[in-house]
Amino acid sequence: MRALLIVIMSLFFAGCATWQGIKQDSSDAAEWSKEKVNKGATYVKEKTE
Repeated sequence: MRALLIVIMSLFFAGCATWQGIKQDSSDAAEWSKEKVNKGATYVKEKTE
């Protein structure tokens, strides 16, 4: 019983760490995409003036 509890707790904490990583990566990707779109828009604006 005790071993089962340890396994369940380990999986819970590993899942929490993984979820934090997913959330962080997702927010970083959104920021990177915004930056890339802004750079592309600036490039097009410079070339069309």
